[in-house]
Parts: sequence; structure tokens; C-alpha cells
Amino acid sequence: MFLVLLISLVNFVGDIMGHPTTVTDTSSENEVHTYNFPFVTRSEWHARKPKMTLPLHTPVPYVVIHHSYTPPACRSIEECENAMRVMQSMHMDGRGWWDIGYNFAVGSEGSAYEGRGWSTLGAHALHFNSVSIGICLIGDWRNELPPEDQLKTAKALIAAGVDLGYISPTYKLLGHRQVRDTECPGDALYKEIQGWAHYSPYPGSATDLLNLPEIPEKVKDVMRGNSTYDD
Repeated sequence: MFLVLLISLVNFVGDIMGHPTTVTDTSSENEVHTYNFPFVTRSEWHARKPKMTLPLHTPVPYVVIHHSYTPPACRSIEECENAMRVMQSMHMDGRGWWDIGYNFAVGSEGSAYEGRGWSTLGAHALHFNSVSIGICLIGDWRNELPPEDQLKTAKALIAAGVDLGYISPTYKLLGHRQVRDTECPGDALYKEIQGWAHYSPYPGSATDLLNLPEIPEKVKDVMRGNSTYDD
């Protein structure tokens, strides 16, 4: 019974913080998928080993689109692999997270880059990580759109997630600003994704998260200030 309660507490903290609290093997490292677009694995961009991980329960009902803002757009595999390493260091060393926050990223040269992967809880959207896959389009997309190859691969990556069973066929597509007070994913990119399949205008802001049935009540209690936790 004590072990069950301990595991429950660990999962609760992970849902709230988006920080994994259990040591597990990174499942995506052991999965082999064939994609119809360029795909770069963690080992190929020389990712650091995550400090810890939590499983993501799939299929998820949401996909959240981000932009990196910094590092800037990368236009070659070498630049994009370096951008992945820079983001991972920013997240792990600067923010104290246990890995790069995003599940995936996409470079301007049209390749998808494995972050935490399909099966690992991300740290990309507070209070929303346990119900979503986070995809970052590397670059600052406030005033201009990503190149067509980058947009095409982002869409193909989402479609692959549906085909593989990690994303619900009835998923809803959101921009990061819809679940957090932020400019992300940039005005230009946010306007673009509103024309994509499955885009949902709701939630419109973080305050709407309390009304989403997919978010666990224990997480909503923290959002309301009726529950506390230790980091």
C-alpha cells in the first residue's frame, strides 16, 4: 500500500511540474519507426541522458505548438542538432528541468528532431503536459512564417503520431499561448496553425483549463490553490 501511495504522489508531482520524478529507460530510444520525412533521433543529435523520466499516457487528446524564439532558426542538420543541444542545456541547466522540455522539435531544413519522444511526459506547458504532445518549431516566428518544409514536417509528424497511436485521432491542436500567458508560438506561426486540421480556439487562455475534462481534478485543485505540493 505504501508503494502504491508513493507512486501516486510521484505521478501527481510530475503532472503538476512537468518534471519527471522516476528513473526509467527512455522508451523512444528502444522504438524503431519509419517516417516519410527526415527524422533525427536523440542519439543522432547527441542528446544528454535525461536525469529522470515519467511515462506519458497515450493517446493524448492535445497537440501544443511552440516556437523556440531562441535559438534562432536552423537551416542545416548541423545547425539544428546544435540548436537541440543548446535547448537541452538551457532547460536542464538553466531551468533545472530533467531533459529538453519538448517532445519533438522541427528545423527549418525540414527534419524532425526527437526530444522526449512519444512516450515520455514533457515539460512544455504547465498543468497541460500530461494530456499533450509538445512540438517546437525552432526559430522566432513572431513576424514571419517558418519555411514551407518546416511547416510540412510539423504536420507530417502530427499525422505520424496519430497513425502510431500516440495522438488521438480526434486530437485538438493548440498554440502554447492558449494554455499559458506567453507570446509563444509567435504571432505569425499562431495565425498559420489556426488554418491547420484539428485547430481548436478553446481553450482560449490558461483560465479555461479548469473547464477541460481531460485535465485531472488533482491538477485543477493545485490551479485553484486548494492543494500544495513540494517540488
